[in-house]
Amino acid sequence: MPLPAELAARARDVLAGRVEPVAPRDAATVVILRDGARGPEVYLLRRKSTMAFAAGAYVFPGGSVDARDTDQAVAWAGPSPAEWGTAFKASERLARGLVCAAVRETFEETGVLLAGPGPGSVVADTTGDDWEADRLALIDRSLAFADFLARRGLVLRSDLLKPWAHWITPEIEPRRFDTRFFAAVLPDGQRTRDVGGEADQVVWTPPADAVELAHQGEIFLMPPTYNTLTELSALGSVTDILAAHREIETVMPRAVEIEGEMRLVMT
Repeated sequence: MPLPAELAARARDVLAGRVEPVAPRDAATVVILRDGARGPEVYLLRRKSTMAFAAGAYVFPGGSVDARDTDQAVAWAGPSPAEWGTAFKASERLARGLVCAAVRETFEETGVLLAGPGPGSVVADTTGDDWEADRLALIDRSLAFADFLARRGLVLRSDLLKPWAHWITPEIEPRRFDTRFFAAVLPDGQRTRDVGGEADQVVWTPPADAVELAHQGEIFLMPPTYNTLTELSALGSVTDILAAHREIETVMPRAVEIEGEMRLVMT
């Protein structure tokens, strides 16, 4: 993958030791799935062209871990933070934060909430004005996720998430994220909605269609998104995706110079 001139110049500086790589921020992203007429469909958001990171790219919902996402007070049902830590090779505290961030960011960016009144239930509708007020309060950080759940008598349903992948932004990038990928099925009764914010367009699409549009140059996909969509397109149903064995290995693309051209390669 050839690098644009500006990033290629930065890559040379980083590789030569003239520029120190930025420390990545922990983040979580969620592949929301549903069964469509032609098989599995995924929910993608197009980031606004004004965004500092991944402008114009089609991405899955997600974002950085908030310090409060590690709060022990978050009501929890499903695999424990320790179990998630094993899956993602992370500390128990970080794993708690990653799962909370995954659920919180999904609600903030899509209105979908992976939580319910108890371990075997899930919220059926999050479209009312009171839900919207809470969503906006979570976004501006005036409301903590733990307090949001407690006030509504809800528990986070970690069993509705599946660990999928682990990608770290290349060292040459000025903004970097250490991101764990999750997969989750759209709960019965809930629906995604275009809630604005960092995205200017949203779409449900079969993974293979998104990959083909990227090949045609119609849409822009970052390597982690492209790779994930390619993996999903090889599976015939949401059930197959949830049943797929995943051994989580860390992937961090790196810059190399090939015949005088800086390129990004997967490692």
